[in-house]
This record gives sequence, structure tokens and C-alpha cells, in this order.
Amino acid sequence: MVGAVALRWASADDLATSTGVRRRDVVRTLAPLVQAGLVTREGERYRLDEAAWRSVSQQLPQAAPPHPRIAFGMTSDEADVLGRFFTGQRLTEIPASWSKRLVVLERLALEFEPGRRYTEAEVNALLAPFHDDYASLRRHLVDEGLLDRDRGVFWRSGGRVV
Repeated sequence: MVGAVALRWASADDLATSTGVRRRDVVRTLAPLVQAGLVTREGERYRLDEAAWRSVSQQLPQAAPPHPRIAFGMTSDEADVLGRFFTGQRLTEIPASWSKRLVVLERLALEFEPGRRYTEAEVNALLAPFHDDYASLRRHLVDEGLLDRDRGVFWRSGGRVV
């Protein structure tokens, strides 16, 4: 709905047609946005108030930048990528893009000591503070050759050493 009124002035009937939502539900949905000043109403037409949305977005708390430890040992380009996916020391999402995911995995591989053997539980314990889906992270680390595994034992097999 918000996207539809962002594009142009539109009547409730136009919005109902373009969104597939009943007209009365369109009006009901837009009413609190009009009251909050986020959508402007002129007669029967509605339009998003871009300045109001911009003002609200500037008042929202900003995500914490990545902890300096996250970028340690990484290039400045890699640090930029990590900055998009880490808040503090927490990975906010596993990147869908292979190249960005590889940067994140390279960073996570630094948590593992070369030459040391880890049980699956130890690997999970190292990855869990970074992201709730530590199983996917573990699988990606193995798939990318950063960790190797044999009979439930894992060890670092790739990545940089700092």
C-alpha cells in the first residue's frame, strides 16, 4: 500500500484495484498514516509524504557499527562488506551473494586455530555467538574449504592466518 501511494497521487479505488485490497481496507489502512502525517490526503486522493518519512527515518536508532575486532586482518574492501552484515560482533544475515558470503566466512574462519581439532559442539559454540543459524555457517565453511571434517571432527583447512 505504501509503495502504491509513493509512486503517485491515487484514489482509494485506484489503490484497491492496483493492490487487490478491498477499498474499505485501503481507507482503513491509510487512515493512521494520514493521521500521523506520513500520507497526505487531498479530497479522495492519497500520496506519500516523502519529507515526513525521511524525518522519521532520521530519528530511528542506527544499527551499531561492527566491532573493530570483526575487521581485524581483513582488507578495507572486505571490512566494508563485513560492515554491511555485522552489527557489533553479530552477523545480522548470511549474505546471499557468494562473494559477500565468502568474505564473511573468511572472517569467521579466523575464529578457528590452525592445527587444532574441534568437535561439532565446539564448532557450534564458536559460531553461535555470531548467528543463530550456526549449522548453516558450519556447512558453508566446510563447503568453501575453510573447514574440513571427518567423523565428527573439524579443523581449519583454509583461509588466511593473522
